[in-house]
Amino acid sequence: MTIMSVERKPTAMASPVNRLRILTVNTHKGFTWMNRRFILPELREAVRTQSSDVVFLQEVLGENIKHGSQYSNWTPVPQYEFLADSMWPDFAYGRNAVYPHGHHGNALLSKFPILRYQNLDVSVSGTEERGLLHAVLDVPGHKEVHAICVHLGLREHHRQEQLGLLSDLVNRLPAGAPVIVAGDFNDWRQRADRYLADAGMHEAFVSEFGTPARSFPARWPLLCLDRIYVRNATFRHPEVLSKRPWSHLSDHAPLAVEVLL
Repeated sequence: MTIMSVERKPTAMASPVNRLRILTVNTHKGFTWMNRRFILPELREAVRTQSSDVVFLQEVLGENIKHGSQYSNWTPVPQYEFLADSMWPDFAYGRNAVYPHGHHGNALLSKFPILRYQNLDVSVSGTEERGLLHAVLDVPGHKEVHAICVHLGLREHHRQEQLGLLSDLVNRLPAGAPVIVAGDFNDWRQRADRYLADAGMHEAFVSEFGTPARSFPARWPLLCLDRIYVRNATFRHPEVLSKRPWSHLSDHAPLAVEVLL
């Protein structure tokens, strides 16, 4: 398991914050369904309209030299930095998949300072490089808030092992600290809850509606692949963003929720 970390000093802020607007998006590397069109600028505008406090991103490109020479609207900076723009002053990136012309992984955009972060390599075997990006946020009124961006494997036995590693990570965190886990679980068999229940995690859509959100494919959501879990927090207004423009900006429909700390 590879662990990288960056530590930053906390920033003193006066007014306590007890509500966080959360958004999780599988960006599909900035392309539409079937990779027909590069639409990262449109995706950025859509993400900005949500005014989220913390954005969990999966399949975000850190670099791709090949695409950079093919598309006139290609961004010269990493995709997570382009998406952060001026709205999210802090961001963290966990590189998972590396290839000759670039790399991609998970990212977190935050309106609050990121005190430190680490990227845990949870790849099992073969060519599916997967990671858990764990960041500690400096949210006013709380000693620390933990945010974990998840992208799990396509194979069932890979996901089982990765869910065990995720549960172990959450169980090692301070007992009273708020924890938010979100991302692409690829959990179409809906088995993640049984693993994460041991870590005290509750899923937003299951808690509200009794079943996970249908998020894939974005235009006609049928499969429940994406999730938002919390510990030591509650939810309000979980929502699947499946209408235009979201239905045409990725292969996954984003999920949004308000987390009460």
